[in-house]
Amino acid sequence: MEKLIINTANAPTPIGPYNQAVKAGNTLFIAGQIPINPATGVLLNDDIVAETHQVMHNLRAILTEAGMDFNNVVKTTIFLNDIDLFTMVNEVYGKYFHGDFPARETVAVSKLPKNANVEISMIAVE
Repeated sequence: MEKLIINTANAPTPIGPYNQAVKAGNTLFIAGQIPINPATGVLLNDDIVAETHQVMHNLRAILTEAGMDFNNVVKTTIFLNDIDLFTMVNEVYGKYFHGDFPARETVAVSKLPKNANVEISMIAVE
């Protein structure tokens, strides 16, 4: 099986030994994205609505680089540092999908990279 590494300057540079995404066959696995503005490198972490939009913009940039969009997404995982943020994150997240929603789980964790409040990963299929 051939793997294709996907990276774009329109999403944050990975902060560890991983790539933004890996395409294996017709399936794209996108690493968890936190609310870093790729143009400035600044982490947003004081407004969960703006943070969630930034995460979704980062994910969209990676999908676009791979020739896909949110319609290709089949599975997402949302990590929150506080489950009380769920309603606000869910409202923003839902605006990025039209028609069928992907499968998903949302989990609360004690801490995220760079002390982010939200992180989202995705799996998409051509």
